[in-house]
Amino acid sequence: MNAPGTLAIYIGAALAEIAGCFAVWAWMRQGASALWLVPGLLSLAVFAWLLTLAPSDFAGRAYAAYGGVYIAASLLWLWLIEKQRPDTWDLTGAAICLAGAAVILLAPRAAGG
Repeated sequence: MNAPGTLAIYIGAALAEIAGCFAVWAWMRQGASALWLVPGLLSLAVFAWLLTLAPSDFAGRAYAAYGGVYIAASLLWLWLIEKQRPDTWDLTGAAICLAGAAVILLAPRAAGG
């Protein structure tokens, strides 16, 4: 699979994970109804399924590369959903993580490595 396809998988997984975790957060921390757990658990199941589609021979490498995308998506969630603008430190940290994820994802590897 090419890098844009992999990125699309990771973005979808990040949205599903953040939405699922936010549902639990809303229930536990904001007093939302326990019914929030139903779509939250479904969203987390979609997240796990999407990560299995990542083109990597090793789960740990797929998860490591995904981590950078998750961090960036979390800051977008912070800004767009929670209405809290990320600060310079947030953005700098996310840029470093995305650079690391790109190295992991795009590095030339020997067959099976």
